Amino acid sequence: MLWLALILPQLPLQVFARGSAEPGLLTVTEAAPGRRICAASPQARALGVKRGQRLASALAVAPALQLRERNPELEEATLKEVADWAGAYTPQLSFCPPDGLLLEIGASLRLFGGESNLRTNLLTGLAALGLHAVAASAPTPLAARWLARAGHGSTPLPPDWRGLLDELPLAVLLDGSNVAGHNLELLAGIGARTLGDIRRLPRAGLARRDAAAVTHTLALAYGETPDLRPSYQPPPRFEHRLVMPSPTIAVEPLLFAARRLFTSLSGWLAARQAAADHCRLVLMHEHGEDTVVDIVTGAPSRDQDRLDLLARERLAALSLPEPVVELRLHADAPSPLAPRSDDLFGDPGTARENARLLVDRLRARLGEDSVRQLRPLAEHRPERAWATLPPADAPRAERGTAPLPAQQRPLWLLPQARRLQPRGLAADATPGEGFQLLSGPERIESGWWDEAGIRRDYHQALDPQGARCWLYRELDPPCDWYLHGYFA
Repeated sequence: MLWLALILPQLPLQVFARGSAEPGLLTVTEAAPGRRICAASPQARALGVKRGQRLASALAVAPALQLRERNPELEEATLKEVADWAGAYTPQLSFCPPDGLLLEIGASLRLFGGESNLRTNLLTGLAALGLHAVAASAPTPLAARWLARAGHGSTPLPPDWRGLLDELPLAVLLDGSNVAGHNLELLAGIGARTLGDIRRLPRAGLARRDAAAVTHTLALAYGETPDLRPSYQPPPRFEHRLVMPSPTIAVEPLLFAARRLFTSLSGWLAARQAAADHCRLVLMHEHGEDTVVDIVTGAPSRDQDRLDLLARERLAALSLPEPVVELRLHADAPSPLAPRSDDLFGDPGTARENARLLVDRLRARLGEDSVRQLRPLAEHRPERAWATLPPADAPRAERGTAPLPAQQRPLWLLPQARRLQPRGLAADATPGEGFQLLSGPERIESGWWDEAGIRRDYHQALDPQGARCWLYRELDPPCDWYLHGYFA
């Protein structure tokens, strides 16, 4: 087995800063003991703000600091979001709060081109989520976690990986174990400085000094005892949140933050080998009701760029009542999506996908009911031979569907047929108003079973301006002529 540890050392700050490319003078404070700085943005650190500094001292050197109280609940929710996203790389994950995640990647190395490529993909993907992580791999979960914490993940794991553990300081024993602080004080008192020093001590002597937890932890880290960990189970419904660094009503900052959530959604769907045709973006305001933005795609998809584009169209058309302080993204009921194989002559479905994307953009910009699709019906009466449906609801052509008429039909039918002024007698065989007949008649008699029966002779004709038209003459008295549609 090969475990990869992801440690997010700046998680308390990044849960507030990931919604913006420039967080500004953002700092996070914690209450005990006293109100102190626990994390600061690069801009704040450049002014002299340091971790562990008292708040009063920090405000003295940077009075314009943006202060946020540390939120452990939001940190845990963000770590679970990372776990949901990382399921696209391996199904075996272990949740390690407050800032860690363990992935068993042994079965995924061939798929992603080796350990180095897999690690690069993970760190690049985390950057797209707005998070910074350090990573390291080892045959045991605890060793991978300690090596990542110590910064040994930049180079490939050597065959003698236990030698790297021997060089680590005693303080790593407190990370992810039951070792207490007084155990380290005891070991330091007898001259131990590294894990290698402890391993050279007699175990019986350590047990007599109430250091059994230390020996058990080292056995787990060095692979002498199996380290059985519960596997993380992703939720059946995607629901995650992102806090804005500062309230805003501008479209671009909201799109930047929403893109982080779309990246997370795409990973969650990829882990399930699924896609979704609908998700809901909720813009939360400090006061008043939330603004809900439904993003609907024409077909199930997990394409992040597509979601970004549709969200831009919807947000650009919104008029927000007040600034947004938080975003939430919801999605459920994913549909299975088979991966598409490459083709020597290009993807045959590209044109279809481009057409669907165009329809999705028009619906997002103009409204759900503004874009419709025509569907022919098995009906001879022209005004009843078609129906409009939303593009997503239009069924595919099925075997046995009634064929289209053999005669040509105009693309544009008038809402109501216009009666032509007669030329001479009403029963004259030619229309008035300068129309010139080209072909016909085509007789249509239908609808005798309901109250909208028709008896007509249809002709193609030219109007005085040269446009090709569709005329009909009633067979029942007074046998008037009507203009019903245009071919061009």
